[in-house]
Amino acid sequence: MSTIVLSLGGSILMPGLDSPNIKPYIPVLEKIASIHRLFVVVGGGGEARRYITVARSLDVDDASADELGILVTRLNATLLVQALKDSAWPKVVENHTEALAAAESGKIVVMGGVTPGQTTDAVAAVLAERSRASVFFNLTSVDGIYSADPRNDPSAERYEMITPSRLLEIVIHQQSAAGMNTVMDVVAVKMVERCGIPLIVLDGRDPKALLTAVESGICRGTVVSREGLSPLPL
Repeated sequence: MSTIVLSLGGSILMPGLDSPNIKPYIPVLEKIASIHRLFVVVGGGGEARRYITVARSLDVDDASADELGILVTRLNATLLVQALKDSAWPKVVENHTEALAAAESGKIVVMGGVTPGQTTDAVAAVLAERSRASVFFNLTSVDGIYSADPRNDPSAERYEMITPSRLLEIVIHQQSAAGMNTVMDVVAVKMVERCGIPLIVLDGRDPKALLTAVESGICRGTVVSREGLSPLPL
């Protein structure tokens, strides 16, 4: 049995309270968990960013504003746990040690944010290392890693395979450009580089893309690895 860690963006799972994307993920996560040990780290998405913006407009310090964002990630994660019913560990775990203990149950383990200043991508990267995951999936709103933001630059090059060190260069460059969104943050990428666990960046808007990647070992996304991988090590 392989171990899989998913970083599931809040904007993917909960684009808005009036348009949740949770139901399509339930059968996919349950099917994956019937074969593999599965951890899911849920982000806060737009709702978390809105809370943080309001907090800062009220002169709340950054660490406290981040705590609000963490609460939103855990709220999103709670919705997922409740939707998964008996397939999931019955509560959102709040740290990596608790996650590893909960995984002994054989159920899907769901968590949100952990520490102010740390993204859920970084939380998931640490979890991938601590759980000795076979694969770490980052489910985003684009179909892989590009040399620039494809939503703003139609000439951006899409990578099918890339090394962690090259990804780190791209992320640092993109973060230096004002207002540019990056596929992952620097801390998360450094964790991927350190632990050597393959990272797969997929378009999470279609849950079936994840299931196809897990079942076939082949994906329409970007593989981040020190060595070529085909198929994925599952």
